[in-house]
Amino acid sequence: MVYANDNNEITIISYLLVSYLSMPNKIHLEHILFLDIETVPEKSSFDQLDDTTKELWAHKSQYQRKDDITAEEFYDRAGIWAEFGKIICISVGYFIVQGDRRNFRITTFYGEEAKLLQDFKDMLDEHFNHAKHVLCAHNGKEFDFPYIARRMIINGISLPQKLDLFGKKPWEVPHIDTMELWKFGDYKHYTSLKLMAHVLGIPSPKEDIDGGMVRSVYYEQNDLKRIIKYCELDVLTTAQVYLRLRNEALLNDNEVKKVAK
Repeated sequence: MVYANDNNEITIISYLLVSYLSMPNKIHLEHILFLDIETVPEKSSFDQLDDTTKELWAHKSQYQRKDDITAEEFYDRAGIWAEFGKIICISVGYFIVQGDRRNFRITTFYGEEAKLLQDFKDMLDEHFNHAKHVLCAHNGKEFDFPYIARRMIINGISLPQKLDLFGKKPWEVPHIDTMELWKFGDYKHYTSLKLMAHVLGIPSPKEDIDGGMVRSVYYEQNDLKRIIKYCELDVLTTAQVYLRLRNEALLNDNEVKKVAK
C-alpha cells in the first residue's frame, strides 16, 4: 500500500515503480520467466466454422483485408486473434544462477489447448507466484500475455496471479516486454525479435520455419515438434536479447539445457 501526502508524491512513487521493470539490471535473472507462444486458427479451414463464426470472422477481419480478399481467403491469419485462434504450445525459459555460474533451462507445454494452459497455470502458481517474479516476452504485452489470458478464460480456466490484471495499476503489472524496452519511449516503433537479435550481435539460430509457416506446418504437415523447436529458439533469443540489454555476456551452448516438463 502506498501512503502519500499529495497527488504529486503519488505520481513520483508511481513513476518509480513503473520504471523498475524498465531497468533490466534491477531484476534478478532467476526471478524472470521468459516465454513465447505459437498459435494457429482454431479450425483447420474456414469451411469448418459455423455460420455465426463465419460472419463474425468476416466482420472482425474486414479492416485488415484488402477489398479483393475474402474472409475465407484471409482465414489463414485467424491464429493472430484469440477469439478465432488457439495456442498449440507455450515454451518457457528460466535462469538458475549459482555464484558466477548460470544455466538457462527451457521446457514446453504442448498438446490439447485446455490441458497445456492448465499445466502452464499450475507451473506459474507453484514456481512463479511471488511478488518478485515477472514474465518476459518479446511483444508480450500486445500479444503473448493477453492471448494466453483470453484463451484461459475461453477454456474456463481461472487466471493465475501473473496474468490477472483486473483492477491493477500499471506498476502492479509483473510483465517485461523486450520490444518495449527497445522503444526507449518511441511508441510507434516496432522491431521484430529477429531484427533485434541481429543488430545486437546475437548469433542467429538455424530456423527452418518462421511465424507465417506455423499454420501450414501444424495442419498440413502435422509436425508439432518442428514448431516447438522454433518456439523454444525464440525463448532463448528473447533471453539473449535481455542479457544484451543488461550489457551481460550471452549464453553459450553449454549453459542452455532443455528439460522435460
